[in-house]
Amino acid sequence: NKEKLLRLKHTKLKMAFSKRLVLAMIFTVFVIAKPSEAALNAHYYDRSCPAAEKVILETVKKAILHDPKVHARLLRMFFHDCFIRGCDASILLDSTKSNQAEKDGPPNISVRSFYVIDNAKTKLEKVCPRTVSCADVIAIAARDVVTLSGGPYWSVLKGRKDGRMSRANETINLPGPTFNVSQLIQSFAARGLSVKDMVTLSGGHTIGFSHCSSFEARLHNFSKFHDIDPSMNFAFTQSLKKKCPISNNRGKNAGTFLDSTTSVFDNDYYKQILSRKGVFGSDQALLGDYRTRWIVETYARDQKAFFREFATSMVKLGNFGVKETGEVRVNPRFVN
Repeated sequence: NKEKLLRLKHTKLKMAFSKRLVLAMIFTVFVIAKPSEAALNAHYYDRSCPAAEKVILETVKKAILHDPKVHARLLRMFFHDCFIRGCDASILLDSTKSNQAEKDGPPNISVRSFYVIDNAKTKLEKVCPRTVSCADVIAIAARDVVTLSGGPYWSVLKGRKDGRMSRANETINLPGPTFNVSQLIQSFAARGLSVKDMVTLSGGHTIGFSHCSSFEARLHNFSKFHDIDPSMNFAFTQSLKKKCPISNNRGKNAGTFLDSTTSVFDNDYYKQILSRKGVFGSDQALLGDYRTRWIVETYARDQKAFFREFATSMVKLGNFGVKETGEVRVNPRFVN
């Protein structure tokens, strides 16, 4: 009887262990195959719209010939879109009588160049109707402006869907030009991005342009003890003051490029920071914090390392909060 009881107990233990093992395997498969990751694929349009990337590239090329600020605006469009609700093209939706949309939120005043996405989407609707999402157009266009400016190339993962909601008040969640390093780290971490990703993606400012409103507080009455931000190079400060005089700094062209090689994607942004010529307070702050200084120094001396990491971080940002459900918007400015 004792032997039978022991065998029965042993059998029950084996069954319980097997059940736990099966459940663990199911859970593991579930974790590995997260829907947000499985939804994206570099070859998503190979059959349904093989001309998609070529159409977008040609549209971006044409826009760059007529507008030197397209580089910065399209890259910023991608960043700002992905940071709000994930990369869902909510930044493209127009405001209505009952709702102010993201594109009209204060941080997005300098984005513009929405016409480039409009033009690309119009062409795509003729070639393959209701197939390529606006969110994917933004992601591909952002890669193209980087590559066309001399930066790295990467395979854009595709298959995003377009969202149906856009609210200007949510732009408050974008990392600001006055953020300190801790605030920047927290903001990027909320999007699944590391400290290194944050410093790397900040390098997108190498083809950036800023209006005076984003940095003028560093030039006048900075604090009780300093008229200008003491972390800035003095001669650089004086040049910015000329570009942004107190009496007239609200024009659409009043501002400055964020590094000295305006339309070239390179590592000059990091060299500028080392020279205390970061335009934003958030840029210059990267030099003063031990968590980020070493990354700035690495990229300033090794452009290849910056390019390699930038491509990786752009893919990570583009994969955040991917919409599996939604629509493929026919007109970028309106829901279907």
